[in-house]
Amino acid sequence: MSTSTSIFVIRLINFLTMLLAVGVIGFGIWMSAHHDGCRKSLTLPVLGLGGVIFVISIVGFLGAWKNNSILLWIYLIMLCLILVAILVFTVLVFIVTNNGSGHSVNGLRYKEYQLQDYSSWFLKQLNDTHNWKHLKSCLVKIDDCSNLSKRYKTLKQYKLAKLTPIEAGCCRPPSECGYPAINASHYDLSFHPTSSSKDCKLYKNSKNGKCYNCDSCKAGVAQYMKTEWRVVAIFNVILFVVLSIIYFVGCCARRNAALKFES
Repeated sequence: MSTSTSIFVIRLINFLTMLLAVGVIGFGIWMSAHHDGCRKSLTLPVLGLGGVIFVISIVGFLGAWKNNSILLWIYLIMLCLILVAILVFTVLVFIVTNNGSGHSVNGLRYKEYQLQDYSSWFLKQLNDTHNWKHLKSCLVKIDDCSNLSKRYKTLKQYKLAKLTPIEAGCCRPPSECGYPAINASHYDLSFHPTSSSKDCKLYKNSKNGKCYNCDSCKAGVAQYMKTEWRVVAIFNVILFVVLSIIYFVGCCARRNAALKFES
């Protein structure tokens, strides 16, 4: 790759990533302005990601603009560290999310999930009292369970519904309990449960009760996190490929800058 071409590509790429970083930082500031504790917990990672992208972009842009070999060295080292971090994180995500799958239940269009099916990391995080207290408060605020009765007006519609893992685990008792459904939000708890599972005793019809303290709810959250993390992992693979190409172009630009300095 010629000197002028590699320098131009580095300038263009890092200018675009600077704009992206500003957008990420702006989104993080917007999140911090919200009073929703669930969104606030993501503020620091978002702001940190935006800041790292911005700093690396500035270093790369200035290095290409000034044709400075030292700045381009710094840029490549920082980019290399980012590549290693993305690779390690992505591998860990695939390892952590490798276990766990739903169990089909006769008569239902959705699956039920069991906490013991998931990795030890998920078990540790979800069984931690402090972590689950925060997640539970988020689930109550989102209020997906109360919305079920608005979406499914009749019991027939509810039985034919395809619930999400969180709705299936947190908004209703496990099927093994045998509680008859009255509507999408209430079950007849006067019936003796057909299972000795502790979740059957923990389920309540109240808005803040439901099955939020059940293992089935934690399993639903684990399945949701698994799905989301897999999407993030796939995005990271694409990002890794793109950054690797940028790294290659940066190496060409640094080499050309070094040759120009020596001449």
